[in-house]
Amino acid sequence: MELSEFLDAMNRGERVTGGSPAHETMTRLAHEAQKITARINAGYHTPAELRALMEELTGAPLDEGFGLFPPFYTDCGKNIHFGRGVFVNACCNFQDQGGITIGDGSLIGHNVVIATLNHGMAPAERHDLLPKPVVIGKNVWVGASATILPGVTIGDNAVIAAGAVVTRDVPANTVAGGVPAKVLKHIDDPHSYE
Repeated sequence: MELSEFLDAMNRGERVTGGSPAHETMTRLAHEAQKITARINAGYHTPAELRALMEELTGAPLDEGFGLFPPFYTDCGKNIHFGRGVFVNACCNFQDQGGITIGDGSLIGHNVVIATLNHGMAPAERHDLLPKPVVIGKNVWVGASATILPGVTIGDNAVIAAGAVVTRDVPANTVAGGVPAKVLKHIDDPHSYE
């Protein structure tokens, strides 16, 4: 299965069954991602070198404002879409087969997990994979050790508290936290600084 065909199927949310062409492609892409992330995570790299490695991983150009503090982990890489000026802190883990989009100016804290795959609930379907995208808007701040689950959209200017488990959409201009995360307050003026 070609990469574009695989990504189209994932972005349509098609079920992936074990041993299928999509599953074989998923496995191949995971091995490729492991090779690239091993290079990202081995030794020191300048910001330009890290950007080039992330471009290789994602298959897309990144602007000079992109920032990454390794280590970084993903089991695909080809379905991550970064906006301008995104910063990803150390020890993040992105499971991106279902698609991860991170908007301009967003900040991803230490040890954040973004998952885009679920397994079938019935025991006979437990090895099936169900992709759903995660979309993070512009100027979002995701706090350390937060987990964002498949199918979640986080609106522009939102803040996700450290340690939150985000199971449903978060509106723009809000602060969400807890397990599961819920809206804790609204940001009255998203353009002001506290």
